[in-house]
Amino acid sequence: EVQLVESGGGLVQAGGSLRLSCAASGFRFDDYSVGWFRQAPGKEREGVSCISPSDGSTYYPDSVKGRFTTSRDNAKNTAYLQMNSLKPEDTAVYYCGVPCGVRTAYWGQGTQVTVSS
Repeated sequence: EVQLVESGGGLVQAGGSLRLSCAASGFRFDDYSVGWFRQAPGKEREGVSCISPSDGSTYYPDSVKGRFTTSRDNAKNTAYLQMNSLKPEDTAVYYCGVPCGVRTAYWGQGTQVTVSS
C-alpha cells in the first residue's frame, strides 16, 4: 500500500534550519508530485511546497518563499523540505502528501517542527 513517512522534525531556535524527509513506498514515486503541508494548532492546513514528478518544477506560497526549498530523489523514493531562517510562526506539524496541486490522496503521519523565539 501507499506509505509516506516523514522524519527530521524537532526543536530549533529562530533563524535555524531543519531538513525534513518524506520516504515513499507502494507506488511509482516518479509519477506523482509531492507536497509539503503544515498545520498549527488553531490554524488551517497550509500547503508550503509542491514539486513535480520529474522535471523539478516547484511551487511555494509567499509565506515560505525564499526560505524553504523542496527537492526529490526519485532513485531513493524520497522527497525533502529544506527549511531555513525558521520563524516561530513556522511551528506546526509538517506532513508530506501526494499528489499536490490537485486533491491530495495520501498523507504521512506528520513530524513536529517547533521553532523557539
